[in-house]
Amino acid sequence: MRAMADKENCTRVTRLSKKRAAEAMAAPLQQQSKKRVVLGEITSGPNVGLSQISEQQKLKPRRAKRKVLKAVAEEGVTEKGKNEDRGIYIDAKSDDPQMCAAYVSEIYEYIRQMELQQKRRPLPDYIEKVQKDLSANMRGILVDWLIEVAEEYALLPDTLYLAVSYIDRFLSTNVLTRQKLQLLGVSSMLIASKYEEISPRNVEEFCYITDNTYTKDEVVEMEADVLKSLKFELGSPTIKTFLRRFTQVSQEDYKTAKLQLEFLGYYLAELSLLDYSCLKFLPSLVAAAVIFLSRFTLQPNLHPWNKALQQYSGYKPSSLKQCVLIIHDLQLSRRGGALIAIREKYKQHKFKCVSTLSSPPEIPDSYFEDVIA
Repeated sequence: MRAMADKENCTRVTRLSKKRAAEAMAAPLQQQSKKRVVLGEITSGPNVGLSQISEQQKLKPRRAKRKVLKAVAEEGVTEKGKNEDRGIYIDAKSDDPQMCAAYVSEIYEYIRQMELQQKRRPLPDYIEKVQKDLSANMRGILVDWLIEVAEEYALLPDTLYLAVSYIDRFLSTNVLTRQKLQLLGVSSMLIASKYEEISPRNVEEFCYITDNTYTKDEVVEMEADVLKSLKFELGSPTIKTFLRRFTQVSQEDYKTAKLQLEFLGYYLAELSLLDYSCLKFLPSLVAAAVIFLSRFTLQPNLHPWNKALQQYSGYKPSSLKQCVLIIHDLQLSRRGGALIAIREKYKQHKFKCVSTLSSPPEIPDSYFEDVIA
């Protein structure tokens, strides 16, 4: 009798377990426990695993918004209205979450105000006014070497641009001997790496890259001096900050390979880092000049500027002339020809060999006239 009762109880337990399992399988999605999403596994965007809204539900309002914006852009009453609506449309078209399509205009307006702040700008003539043992050529050699370091350690471009910015800002207020210039370079790169990289390089690696010319204690001490000099104001807009958006806009009406235009812009922007005379220009102006020259290099018979670029950058062709001519000389090796790290870097096939592209020796003066057809 007891054996039969035990068997019956087991049968009931089994049936109950199966019933519970079936109910769990049929339960609505929202009643199940939320899946934990490991950040390292996210590959298709920052919102993966954070919402249960279907992809179709997400796409419908986006498509509707694009349709309305396109209609507004095409049917604007005034020319100004057309340009502004077209600009919104260009922003809204971006599926890249880092472009922040919903509020990109406000972000860039804030960044433009930030780049004007005196505390984030180096002196354009600090070598003449502050330094006694350094020259513009020494600075160029240092930057050229740091580009090799960034390439060797696979650092982000933003890390390189910030490091150069820290160097120039530090030298604008602190006298330094040439023996410590490389020390300043690696310490600035270390700070920028900690600010930008997910996994920054350690101090020992930056000592090693200098062939152990400096000790760990010296690098850390210089790091502290740089931070105090900058008053820990590390997040400054750079040429790369503006180049992202200007490149996107410049590709809207371009017929050539977009990747080639993008890499050519990166190449010319890094070339501008070498030249001390580019410090007098705002990062946004240099980025605009880079786009101007990139388009001229790829299609020299077409005007490199248009109304959309002028609207987004805020610069007319005449405002870009001086900067464009300097970067053009760098591209043709009429300036900084002995500094070859960038040229060798962009000879690689992964960068479409853009440093080997030829550019006409002269840019027509008509391209710098403010009237754009």
